[in-house]
Amino acid sequence: MKTSTNKRASAWFALCVLFGINALNFYDRQIPAAIMEPLRKEWVLNDSTMGWLSTAFTLFYALIGVPLGRLSDSWARTRLLSIGVAVWSLLTATSGLTWNYWSLFVTRLGVGAGEATCAPASNSMIGDLFPLYQRARALSFFMLGLPVGVFLSFWLSGRIAHSYGWRAAFYIPFLPGVALAALSLAIREPRRGAAEEANNAGRCRAGSPYALIFGLPTMVWIIASGALHNFNMYAVNSFMVAFLSRYHHLSLKDATFTAAVVLGAVGVIGLVAGGWLADQVGKRRTGGRVLVAAIAMLLATPCIYFAIEQPAGAVPTFMLLMGSGSLLMFVYYAGVYAAIQEVIEPALRGTAMALYFCAMYVFGASFGPPITGWLSDHLARKAMAQAGATAMTEQFKAAGLHHAMYLIPLLCLVLGFVLLAAARAMPADVERLRRWMREAETV
Repeated sequence: MKTSTNKRASAWFALCVLFGINALNFYDRQIPAAIMEPLRKEWVLNDSTMGWLSTAFTLFYALIGVPLGRLSDSWARTRLLSIGVAVWSLLTATSGLTWNYWSLFVTRLGVGAGEATCAPASNSMIGDLFPLYQRARALSFFMLGLPVGVFLSFWLSGRIAHSYGWRAAFYIPFLPGVALAALSLAIREPRRGAAEEANNAGRCRAGSPYALIFGLPTMVWIIASGALHNFNMYAVNSFMVAFLSRYHHLSLKDATFTAAVVLGAVGVIGLVAGGWLADQVGKRRTGGRVLVAAIAMLLATPCIYFAIEQPAGAVPTFMLLMGSGSLLMFVYYAGVYAAIQEVIEPALRGTAMALYFCAMYVFGASFGPPITGWLSDHLARKAMAQAGATAMTEQFKAAGLHHAMYLIPLLCLVLGFVLLAAARAMPADVERLRRWMREAETV
């Protein structure tokens, strides 16, 4: 009894530390979006250039994440996390010392390399700390770091930049990062497959790990969904403050607070409720967790569309609609992350998450900001030409960004149907894994 209590306490301590690391991960990642307007104006940059800053980060993050995912399947995950947190915290602080666009570009690449340790190592450990029936809720708690980190980053970074300049916003997370790097070493490294029912759960099927993962139709659909979802999340996160400042005429302080609420705070509800609902439906039908995510995306589509449709100045209605859509978008993580662990054996989960994240960031996040930024610039020039003007003004930039944002609900609708396909494919892949585990038990 005492051993069981100690195990639960150890698991929850680890989960709390991993939550803190994930919150810091997304806090540091959102700082450039929160301080985009003063940075853009000081260095005389356009939306396309700002979008490519995010793309450089995400591409490097995605590509280095694959070898780090393989490393998390073979090396101590707690050490890997500690090193990663320390590296990205130091380079985030260094970003405040940059002197031009390209020096900031280089430091953000380094931040991406450090943050690439977080997802594969953390998800792999959570799968070994919590049994299947608790896993969606445990992963939802871990993923609460996303909305909490986004909320705090927009809220605090905006206020710090408003009072002390945009550079100061990069210095704040350094000390919390050092503390979390130390705490990660206090986590007891779990045995791979420790939370599974099968005795052979720590083993891996024969063959190329990459072929095994891509050979699962569920994983192919989930990977495609990740690219679409991250395109949307990074596009809306990168340009929300700019959209609120230009189109709804909010100050930096008010725009960052509004973004913190509609992109961050509501996500807590989406993840908690989504994790509970995903576990409930998942108990009743295989693929139920992904089905919950699919329905949430289809419901989010009209909410986001009508939020963008609101006239300039209608901020309360915008917040209600956009907040509802964002809340539903966060349900995605609760359903999909747990589903990956249902079709992939423990010894491959770090690699599976790394490949999933690679696709999410290479084909999703890396394209979201620059395409949205390019579309914004293009539509701003079109608005200027239609008005017969010869100089670009903030009014035309506001119109361009407003129309570019309609891309988000369109892709959200496509995402819902991709997740429905994943839910349909999942029962056969789950049964295939269970069959292999039963056969391996007899060997």
